[in-house]
Amino acid sequence: MEIPSLGKRGAGWVALQMAALALIAIAGLVGPAWPAAASPALRVVGVVLAVAGGALGALGIRALGPSLTALPHPMDDAELRQHGVYGRARHPIYGALLLVGAGWCLLSSWWAAIPWACLLVILLAKSEREEAWLADRYAAYPAYRAAVRRRFVPLVF
Repeated sequence: MEIPSLGKRGAGWVALQMAALALIAIAGLVGPAWPAAASPALRVVGVVLAVAGGALGALGIRALGPSLTALPHPMDDAELRQHGVYGRARHPIYGALLLVGAGWCLLSSWWAAIPWACLLVILLAKSEREEAWLADRYAAYPAYRAAVRRRFVPLVF
């Protein structure tokens, strides 16, 4: 099944992603806090996930340099990145969003996990659409995809 483009360059995917991120933030702010007994452990894990996500995102942004775009369609003058963090995960910035979002869920409210799950589905579909466009643009992309098995987070997912 082919994933729809949602716009010439995939702007609809970005809109869905941004909506899910906003809902994660709002749900965390208005939802009920975790039970007090679970709170200290959840906070530690939440901070670790958020910091790891921030670091992963920074590495991904730095590695892309001028090729960075939120749109899943590659920029006309973009180069395929296969080294650094992109040698370990194909979409580390998406992984960063998921890690920071999971950290926020643990730091705020379990309600935030509902839109977080939606974000996961959106990013899975967006990355499939993006990879189809990358394969059309770069002859080396199928081999890169086969070599780099992790989609979002190095060593994990």
